[in-house]
Amino acid sequence: MRLLLATKNKGKLIEVQDALHGLPLTLETLVQYPDLPNPVEDGASFAANARLKSEHYLRLTGLATLADDSGLAVEALDGAPGIHSARFAPSDDARIRKLLSTLDQVDPDWANIGASARFVCALCLSRSSEHIEVEGEVWGEIIPTPRGANGFGYDPIFYYPPLGKTFAELSLAQKNRISHRAQALDLLRSSVGAWTES
Repeated sequence: MRLLLATKNKGKLIEVQDALHGLPLTLETLVQYPDLPNPVEDGASFAANARLKSEHYLRLTGLATLADDSGLAVEALDGAPGIHSARFAPSDDARIRKLLSTLDQVDPDWANIGASARFVCALCLSRSSEHIEVEGEVWGEIIPTPRGANGFGYDPIFYYPPLGKTFAELSLAQKNRISHRAQALDLLRSSVGAWTES
């Protein structure tokens, strides 16, 4: 089955390929459809935006579409950047700098007292009028100095206490066992398997 992954993010593609390995799927991404217009992501939640995206690209391509909306919610910032995580600044480095600067402004002592945060991933797979919607989350802490060269996004400053590492210090195999996206993809996998047989 052809499945459109509604992203141009290579990191997400690698994680999804790993999580859905072995299923009879041919994954395509938006890199192969450069002229498609972007959807208006005006949902009030991660789940709402994931569904908006999956329905949008299903309409435009006719392909079963898997879309995610994911991001970082920092407790000290009342859940920000939240659904605006990807649009918080124009690049990964800029997003990290802005987040750390915002925390500094809210509480200059935050690095000493800790900043609890969670990564959230909502997935929606749309095919015709059918939808599979799942969500995963993982809790950790924001650290003031980026560490690690793996992953993407906010991974270098998201510290995961059970392993004593940031997400950017984890191997793909480690991250795909515990991440928010891994949890959501695990929930999704059995349902996708049933679809590929129908």
